Amino acid sequence: MKNDPLLDPFQLRHLTLRNRIMSTAHAPSYEEGGHPRDRYRLYHEEKAKGGIGLTIIGGSTNIAPDSPSVFGQLYAGDDSIIAWFKKLTDGVRSHGAAVMCQITHMGRRTAWDDGHWLPVAGPSGTRERAHRSFPKTMEAEDINRIIAQFADAAKRCQQGGFDGIELLSHSHLLGQFMSPLVNRREDDYGGSLDNRLRLTMQVLEAVREAVGPDLILGMRVTGDELTKGGLDADDCVEIARKIAATGAVDFLNVLAGAPYDDLGLAGWVPPMGMPSAPHLTVAGRIRRAVNIPIFHAGGVADIATARHAVAEGHVDLIGMTRAHMADPYLVTKLARGDDDRIRPCVGLGYCVDRVNQGKAAVCGHNAATGREAKMPHLITKAETVKKVVVVGGGPAGLEAARISALRGHDVVLFEASDSLGGQLKLASAGMTRRQIWGVADWLISEVAHLGVDVRLNTFAETDEITDQAPDVVIIATGGWPDAPDFEGAALTTSSWDVLSGTARLSGEVMLFDETGDHPALVCADVLARLGCTVRHISPDRATAHDLGPTNSAVVLRDLASQGVTFTCFQDIEKVAQLGNRKEVTLRHVLTGETSVHVVDHVVIEHGITPMDALYHDLKAHSCNLGQIDQDAMVAGQNPLKPTQAEGGFLLARLGDAISGRNIHAALYDALRICKDI
Repeated sequence: MKNDPLLDPFQLRHLTLRNRIMSTAHAPSYEEGGHPRDRYRLYHEEKAKGGIGLTIIGGSTNIAPDSPSVFGQLYAGDDSIIAWFKKLTDGVRSHGAAVMCQITHMGRRTAWDDGHWLPVAGPSGTRERAHRSFPKTMEAEDINRIIAQFADAAKRCQQGGFDGIELLSHSHLLGQFMSPLVNRREDDYGGSLDNRLRLTMQVLEAVREAVGPDLILGMRVTGDELTKGGLDADDCVEIARKIAATGAVDFLNVLAGAPYDDLGLAGWVPPMGMPSAPHLTVAGRIRRAVNIPIFHAGGVADIATARHAVAEGHVDLIGMTRAHMADPYLVTKLARGDDDRIRPCVGLGYCVDRVNQGKAAVCGHNAATGREAKMPHLITKAETVKKVVVVGGGPAGLEAARISALRGHDVVLFEASDSLGGQLKLASAGMTRRQIWGVADWLISEVAHLGVDVRLNTFAETDEITDQAPDVVIIATGGWPDAPDFEGAALTTSSWDVLSGTARLSGEVMLFDETGDHPALVCADVLARLGCTVRHISPDRATAHDLGPTNSAVVLRDLASQGVTFTCFQDIEKVAQLGNRKEVTLRHVLTGETSVHVVDHVVIEHGITPMDALYHDLKAHSCNLGQIDQDAMVAGQNPLKPTQAEGGFLLARLGDAISGRNIHAALYDALRICKDI
């Protein structure tokens, strides 16, 4: 691995970066009061511990009160942030990584009914669908004010100890002025390309003057808006040349697309169902056109693609941001030749979509990410070896076995079926979401590597468990499809039967979705690819109600392209047999009006009921009656404690064996309970 181009140092002016891998600026929504306090700092420090060359913090850090945070960004519009900046930069740099901060004015890409309730600003009154605001057309006084606010915020970053600053242009205010799709002005800031670039040039001049000649300064720019009426590739090359010619910037960070609606955002931060690293050639074209370093932020999740990007000269530094959320020790593992043990980013999109739903980012299958104060990424050995029995080979059971084995324990895993993976077998049955199997694939590989005693085709019962003389028993048996409760429910088919291949249907199918999450949509994908005519029915006010913008946009696009139709506000009142077909009575959940429909099959996704019989059988044999200490669990401490003298082992259950939730909840349960065994 000594000749791996990803591990080559890179000289960025006076700054030596220890490798070519970076984490690009993003907003994980860990801010507190607009500041990067301990949670934010520890998240970035972990990547530095893991060997990353450069981490850019503060995705979309706002510089002005009329650019309010709508997805948990930092605020560099006053001096209160400087001390927090300094604590973060000292922490990251102490682990050998360089650290920069991104600053921006979001322009129209924010909300007027948040923060200080100021009108959003833009070059023109053109609305962005994603953030829904009609902006105020900026006056000359607004322009001068924002130029000064950029300079002031940059100075605060410098005082906070950063190695450099990145100005965000792409899709934000500076990029909005550049784009003919958005900028309809007729003054000196509109019309010709030079006019549309004028604000960017003035901001660059003001920022460079504020921070002096020595601080590294870069800009994140688009290489092609890929949208009719927007900036095309030729425009963007010319823009890059003009910016580089100023001598004010030391690098350009290139991406592509226009995140002006949900599908545009998905093209920019791609979940499953979107091409991997689709814009490397866009970055490469700009690299050939300018004489300054080129970085790239664009959905690169795997080492092979990152290596290709650097080795083939597309970029100088490659962003692997979500890959580091999945595994902050990616670089360390790569350097020691353990790249096959890197926990992969499979594109779950849970991190991005949670932020866009107003929640803090978490990784779909690394529960320690963003919780570094309480949850370890690196599992340490226990002082005493114990016998741990895990029942269930789905993601919760596999993670429990993996962590227990890393603790040095003697682990036995019982699985009733002939293979591991649990519900991930069903979740990966369609095409759009098939990459989700990567979660199971990695866990299965790790469990094998760690020498866990896996016993397939074993329907473990109480005697088989107690015969192992366990110290700890973990029940991760998952659940079954919850049975719907309406007249004629027995005439319907479970989505699980479709996903497992037990039921192969044809003709017209009504698919009723009680949960508003991925399962019914994966089922619709499978049915449509079997040639069925599928009508997706939901009682919710929106299809895929619980999904965030990137996942829902891609999944619904793929289903719509296959002819799947969607109807909301409808509940099933009853199903009756009508010859060899089904007569379905739907009731509008708001008006109560009913309608009758005839289809060939009715498929139901109604959530999960826990498979918990074994747990209840074992409770009396345990020394904690199966209970966990919730206060200790919340505090990140050992939640498994004896509560009575009787009983021979500690007992806990995880994931869907408690209640139907999702894969992240199952993995988080496993980490919290098993890390201290």
